[in-house]
Amino acid sequence: MSDQLLEFLTTAVLEIDQQLNLLYINPAAEMLFAVSGSQVTGAALEVLFVEQPSNKPVFLNALSSGQPFTKREATLHLPNGQLLTVDYAVTPVTNGRDSLVMEIQPRDRLLKITREEALREKQESSKLLVRSVAHEVKNPLGGIRGAAQLLAKELPDSALQDYTQVIIEETDRLTNLVDRMIGPTKPSKLGPCSIHEVLERVAQLILAETHNQLTITKDYDPSIPDVMADIEQLIQAILNIVRNALQAIQTVMPLNEGMITFKTRVLRQFTIGNQRHRLVCQVNIMDNGPGVPANILEHIFYPLVSGRAEGSGLGLSIAQSILQQHQGMISCESEPGKTCFSMYLPIQSLVPSQPITPDKSTATRSSIKRRAHDCT
Repeated sequence: MSDQLLEFLTTAVLEIDQQLNLLYINPAAEMLFAVSGSQVTGAALEVLFVEQPSNKPVFLNALSSGQPFTKREATLHLPNGQLLTVDYAVTPVTNGRDSLVMEIQPRDRLLKITREEALREKQESSKLLVRSVAHEVKNPLGGIRGAAQLLAKELPDSALQDYTQVIIEETDRLTNLVDRMIGPTKPSKLGPCSIHEVLERVAQLILAETHNQLTITKDYDPSIPDVMADIEQLIQAILNIVRNALQAIQTVMPLNEGMITFKTRVLRQFTIGNQRHRLVCQVNIMDNGPGVPANILEHIFYPLVSGRAEGSGLGLSIAQSILQQHQGMISCESEPGKTCFSMYLPIQSLVPSQPITPDKSTATRSSIKRRAHDCT
C-alpha cells in the first residue's frame, strides 16, 4: 500500500543510501527530472542534479545524526543545463538499512500553474467579449449584403453593379472574419485518436505546401496511447501553429534553411488548469524562426494579436480554443532562433482526474521498498 501511495503522489520522492546513491525514485520525480527510474536506480545522486555549493556534507550529516532538515528555494543544476528552483525536505529513515528520504516540491511548476490559470481566465474573458462583439457585427452585415443584392437588380446600368459587387464581396470577407473570431461552434466529436497520425497528416500538408523545401524532423515516443479527441479539430489546431511557425521562418530565411521539429512525450501527474491528470500527452512544435516578440509573448493566444503586419491574429486563438475544448492547453516559450509551442492533452485512464487543492507539504515517513519503475 505504501508503494502504491508513492506512485500517485505529486510530490517527487527519492530514497538515497549511505553512499548517496539512488535506491528509489517515484513517478513524480521521474517526470520532474525527465528520467526513467529503471535507468537511474543505483546511480549516484549527481545523475539527477548537482547543487552549488555541494549538498553532500549536509546529506551525510543527516545520515550520521539522524536529524531531518529542510531547504527552501534551492537551485538544482540538471545534466542538460537546465535549472530547477525547488523546496526539499530530507528525512533519515531506518528500515533495515540507513537511508534518506528526499521530498522535492518544484517551485517553478507551481508558479507556472498559477500564471497559466490567470492567463486562462484572461483569455476566456477576452474571448467572451470578442464573441459578443462579433455576433453584434454579424447581424447588420447580413442586412447590408441583402440590400446590395436588391440594389444590383434595380440598377438600370449593369456597369454600376461593379460597385454593389464590391459591397457584397467585402461583407462576405467581414462575415468570414467574424466567423473565425467566434471560433469553433460545433461540439467536438471525441474518439480514440493517435497523436502521431495527426502529426503525420499535418507534416504531409505542410511539405506539400512548401514543395518539400522545409525540413520537418520528428522525435516521437511510440508508446503514447491514443487520446480522446476530435481528429479534425486537432489537425486544425496543430496546422494553425505550424503555419504560424512557417510564416515566421519565411520572414528571415529561405525555406530550405527552415526547420520545424515535432516531439511527443508522456507526462505523469501533470496539472492543466485546476485539474491534475495522471497521464498527459505533450506535443512540442519547435522552429528555428526569429522568435515571438517579447512584448506580445504573453498575449499571443488572445484574438487579433499578431506579430506580423499581415497576420489576422486568430490562428493561435482558435488553436487554444480547440485545446481547451479537449481539456488541454497550449503554452509558448520563445527566444530568437528557437520557439517552442507545447500542447498538452489528457490521456484518458481508469483513474479520474483529481482537482488541485492548496499546496501542502506531503511528509513521507513510511518505509520505501526498492523497486524500479519503467517510465514511458
